[in-house]
Amino acid sequence: MDAGSSSSSISSEKRRMSSRRPLQDVPSRPFLPSMHTTSRNPSSRQSGDRFIPDRSAMDMDVAYYLLTQTRKEKENAGPASSPSKEAYRKLLAENLLKNRTRILAFHSKPPAPSRPFFQEADAVSPHHAKPAKQRRYIPQSADRTLDAPDIVDDYYLNLLDWGSGNVLSIALGNTVYLWDASDGSTSELVTVDDDAGPVTSVSWAPDGRHIAVGLNSSDVQLWDSTSNRSLRTLRGVHGSRVGSLAWNNNILSTGGMDGKIVNNDVRVRSHVVQTYRGHQQEVCGLKWSGSGQQLASGGNDNLVHIWDVSMASANPPRGQNQWFHRFDDHMAAVKALAWCPFQSNLLASGGGGGDRCIKFWNTHTGACLNSVDTGSQVCSLLWNNKERELLSSHGFTQNQLTLWKYPSMVRIAELTGHTSRVLFMAQSPDGCTVASAAGDETLRFWNVFGTPEAAKPAAKSANSGPFSSFNHIR
Repeated sequence: MDAGSSSSSISSEKRRMSSRRPLQDVPSRPFLPSMHTTSRNPSSRQSGDRFIPDRSAMDMDVAYYLLTQTRKEKENAGPASSPSKEAYRKLLAENLLKNRTRILAFHSKPPAPSRPFFQEADAVSPHHAKPAKQRRYIPQSADRTLDAPDIVDDYYLNLLDWGSGNVLSIALGNTVYLWDASDGSTSELVTVDDDAGPVTSVSWAPDGRHIAVGLNSSDVQLWDSTSNRSLRTLRGVHGSRVGSLAWNNNILSTGGMDGKIVNNDVRVRSHVVQTYRGHQQEVCGLKWSGSGQQLASGGNDNLVHIWDVSMASANPPRGQNQWFHRFDDHMAAVKALAWCPFQSNLLASGGGGGDRCIKFWNTHTGACLNSVDTGSQVCSLLWNNKERELLSSHGFTQNQLTLWKYPSMVRIAELTGHTSRVLFMAQSPDGCTVASAAGDETLRFWNVFGTPEAAKPAAKSANSGPFSSFNHIR
């Protein structure tokens, strides 16, 4: 074919394609009957489709005769067979065919079933077959990013928390800021003096209104976020900075660089209830279980302790171990702790840069159920409240958030965007959104745990919570 005809055919093809709109239904071709006649003579050869023969080339009378004639007539029409072949044929007919001369012959239609097959399948399927669950879409980029200047890049601190009132608190240097997730407004709660600062930990009370603020000076302040009013200051609890806080109803547990863990009843004047001594270095992780019966602590001494309320005493005998379990399998500091929401005795812990492992513990028996090497420093852990999933935040080299499927620990997704280690994570009250703060001075929001369900209005009591009788300290 010459060049001129090729170019003309290509241009005509382009014009034809350009006239079609994309992603539209393609019209089907109309049926065109054959324009030539065929003979009914079976001897005439006419080619049809490869799999669907041309019926016009068939002689239906001949086909009917061949299908209905007896086997005996076929044998008589053929050449005479020898006596030995005839005896062999009869022997086969008696033993294999049971003297049935018409195998695969046309007979009357089979009886119709009493009940259609598909109706039976439809009746049985709801009890045996379950519809396949649609895979959840997980966005790979942050839904929102906020600036977080002057955030302290310290692995051992806890500077981010999301309260039940849907207000996020973050400590930036000497100041604690509140970000209301409902309308995106920002307010300043408190700025401490340089002698007391920087702020080393923040933690919301269960009522979502009051907040505890730990300071580098070893003091712990309690604030009312609605009125921006300081309620009280807990002094003399620790000898150095307070880097971890955890609430259990009216009990505020504080962990300090001095290795002590102190339970404080914020309702009474003499607030110290118990003091736990088990860590030799700074306590950087504290988490109460959902039942409020066990407290998990992680420290810079690579240890994880489980403290049980039933074993607690204000003045334990000298030399007696107070902890319920002591785990020393990690090879670096343990800050990341998370209690499983669907199994009360399951605890996940993450180690620092020299360990890089996530370990799972049965806190009833003290057994290590599994250990997974993540390849980088584990800074924080969060469970999904709706699915069997665990989210971890990491440091060098990728500074990513990793979503794991439990218990197989298969990586579901990796969320990247931070340019420095992701030190802190907090979960929204509906359990769907996760906020992460990193050393790159950014605060990012990820829709990693699905979409929120329609919230049911809950009746609020004005006199409920640990601070209901705070104006009358005993």
